[in-house]
Amino acid sequence: MGDSRLAPLVLSDVERRTLQGWARRRSTAQGLALRARIVLACADGHSNTAVAARLGVNRGTVTTWRARFLRDRLDGLADEPRPGVPRTITDAQVEEVVVRTLEETPEGATHWSKRELAKRVGISPTSVLRIWRAFGLQPWRTEDFKISPDPLLIDKIRDVVGLYLAPPANTAVFAVDEKPQIQALERTAPVLPMVPGTPERRSFDYVRHGTVDLFAALNTATGTVIGKLSAQHRAVDFRDFLDEIDRQTDPGLAVHVICDNLSAHKAPVVHRWLVDHPRFHLHFTPTYSSWINQVERWFAELERRCLDRGVFCSLDELKTALEDWVKIWNSNAKPFKWTKTADQIIDRICRYCSRISGPTH
Repeated sequence: MGDSRLAPLVLSDVERRTLQGWARRRSTAQGLALRARIVLACADGHSNTAVAARLGVNRGTVTTWRARFLRDRLDGLADEPRPGVPRTITDAQVEEVVVRTLEETPEGATHWSKRELAKRVGISPTSVLRIWRAFGLQPWRTEDFKISPDPLLIDKIRDVVGLYLAPPANTAVFAVDEKPQIQALERTAPVLPMVPGTPERRSFDYVRHGTVDLFAALNTATGTVIGKLSAQHRAVDFRDFLDEIDRQTDPGLAVHVICDNLSAHKAPVVHRWLVDHPRFHLHFTPTYSSWINQVERWFAELERRCLDRGVFCSLDELKTALEDWVKIWNSNAKPFKWTKTADQIIDRICRYCSRISGPTH
């Protein structure tokens, strides 16, 4: 049938307002919005060919939705049920999978596997996995947490985060910590290099040639690091590292040092040193809160890019690698950006404490 013999498409006021709303509303499914625009264009007297060209669709698409609207009006623009295999899993079975996953454990095990749960419920393991995915359940995964029992938790968070976000004028802020017992590991067999289709391979066993401790002070404003290698991390070694920071920092600046609660940081020898160097101020992180010390982020980069896959045939070779890493980092140093305010951190801790102290825990 040609466009000249098409049945006229006339809309009522209610239908026109409804179609215009579907066509304009952002939350409307794009398929339904397009069908609404097709019907509105047809109602304006345009031919199927003209509507197709105007909306950038196939002429057959316009013909189909024009006919559907004439037959069923607004209801005709909705998607019809698609043919397919009838659903075999009932709502009760879906509920049982979710409830058992959340509230029960199988006998002799700590969590359900998809095969064990499938056997219990009477469906396939693949169906169990689909239900888990739909509800965001991963019973094979766990995460660790530790809530700091520090009585000064809130005060210390505000203190440290304040130094990150709004440091005092004419000051240098350093995030300081030690990475103890870095091992000089030599693999018992040569490392096999990466080739297409095969990753680098290293022997599981190794020979250890000793350990070394690394003191690091991250300048939170510039991202540069002051590093010092030591055989141990005693109080006197920490005092000597403070001397190193003192030597490498502009004497006209006050120095704020963020460090953890290690006993070596609070020893009498350190107290005496601080008395003799009044421009230095120590700020302690809450207990079990290494995540708030920015230098830990730098240690993570050191581990990932230098140590984790490194092969060191002697302690001197390890020391050289660590010193070179600090020099390379400082040649292109960039500060880590701290974005969370103290209030945001405290609110999140409070919400998490509320969750774990609820009736289900």
